[in-house]
Amino acid sequence: MNLDGWTLQDEDGHTFTFHHYRLDGRAIVRIHTGEGRDSRSDLFQDRRNYVRDNRSDTATLRNDRGRFIDDESWGHHRHDGGHHHGHGHR
Repeated sequence: MNLDGWTLQDEDGHTFTFHHYRLDGRAIVRIHTGEGRDSRSDLFQDRRNYVRDNRSDTATLRNDRGRFIDDESWGHHRHDGGHHHGHGHR
């Protein structure tokens, strides 16, 4: 699957954009906010400050046309009273 131009955004508006990345079927990729070397299974945003909220946040995935694909929430969520409403993996 070609993820080129897809974005992953958190509640505070920090956006990670995939560039020239292909995800194989059944493969998993982890997006890290810190610094590191990109590989097939791990991509790094190279931010010095940790931007994901450990207590609660929502990551929203959109395709290259900006269409909503999926989201995942965790923790005590400030928008919906604390229940988990992520859709899981596709």
